[in-house]
Amino acid sequence: MAGRGGADPAGDRTPSGAMEDAVESIGTTLDEQTTCTELAAFVCRHFCDAAAVDLLPADAPATRQTPDPGLSRAATAGHTEPLTPARGARPLAVQVLDEGHPITASLDLSGRVPRQVMTVPLLAHGRLYGVLLTVRRGPAFTDAETTGTHYAARLAAVHLGHSREHNAVRSSVLDLQRALLTEPGRPHPNLDLATRYLPAGDSTLVGGDWFETVRLHFGRTLLVVGDVMGHGLEAAVDMNAYRSMLRYVASTDLPPHRVLRRLDAAVAEDGTRRPATCLLVQVDPARGTAVLAGAGHLPPVVFAGDGTGELLNLPVGPPLGTGVGGYEPATRSLAPDDTLVMFTDGLVERRGEDIDASLARLAGLRMPPGAAVDELLDEVLLKLDARHAEDDVAVLVARIRRRHPT
Repeated sequence: MAGRGGADPAGDRTPSGAMEDAVESIGTTLDEQTTCTELAAFVCRHFCDAAAVDLLPADAPATRQTPDPGLSRAATAGHTEPLTPARGARPLAVQVLDEGHPITASLDLSGRVPRQVMTVPLLAHGRLYGVLLTVRRGPAFTDAETTGTHYAARLAAVHLGHSREHNAVRSSVLDLQRALLTEPGRPHPNLDLATRYLPAGDSTLVGGDWFETVRLHFGRTLLVVGDVMGHGLEAAVDMNAYRSMLRYVASTDLPPHRVLRRLDAAVAEDGTRRPATCLLVQVDPARGTAVLAGAGHLPPVVFAGDGTGELLNLPVGPPLGTGVGGYEPATRSLAPDDTLVMFTDGLVERRGEDIDASLARLAGLRMPPGAAVDELLDEVLLKLDARHAEDDVAVLVARIRRRHPT
């Protein structure tokens, strides 16, 4: 035991640089499980043979005065066998939650080698997050080791608090985004529609990706996909502002490029909104046409009835909010079997890859002939591995509904 963690000859087993190691190795991410694993590994490197981290439920009160605190094992490290008798000492965990300071004990459960047990509360800013349990054979924990373990536990508790705050904010933003990106409230009898929104991984807050559909006169529909720059609650709030302005402007039944011009002017005049990219497609099922206009957004892809894809070429103006304008329309015919796919850049962009190659990969996909719009959308997401995308993904798929003879 004398050699663990570079202990000094005087018997103080606190290694030099242990506190620096704690700061550098605990709380490297906002992931709760990772923080617990890092804490257990740290104390095993420096102070003990085995360690376990037990967490209280995320919705537990700030203080816990109960014989059954509902602890759950989040991480272990070291030789797990010594933890088995320590589990039998569960009242120590309850006691340390009640008292809020480290508790040490010597247990001779084997009848041969005493086992030293230390339980430390994961306490920061008046809130309890759980308990750190450390076990070793040999001499009792020194005051310096107890202090070092307590420091590491408090550091981990601070990071656990940050993690839970981050998750709470992210959950609120996700709820807001899902509420805003609900399915169209009014039916579109002339179009088959499918939409998906996939937030990126837990390491980042959601962004301002959105889609919208607006019913127009004479059976036409305006399809919209946009992306507010940035991430977090502010981006989601700005996204909702863009949607509200778009509905108002679109209700005047202007062509798509003029809708973009008005949006750009309104946002630039307001001056408080983040810039955003946007793609508008006005579909006229009776004529089998689509009028498109883009503001800094990626072009859509059309999959024909035989499953082959085509990347549409259209003039793209600057993002909304610049006040520059310069938006121009493009017209494209749509056959009854054509499926229009509009999306944000998270669907196709990959780190280190040219965007043209990314778009070509999407257009080069082969879809099952005759697939329904929902099936086609699922196939696109699957083949592009969209659930592991590095950025949020919003996709809108539309097809002119066939008219069956009566």
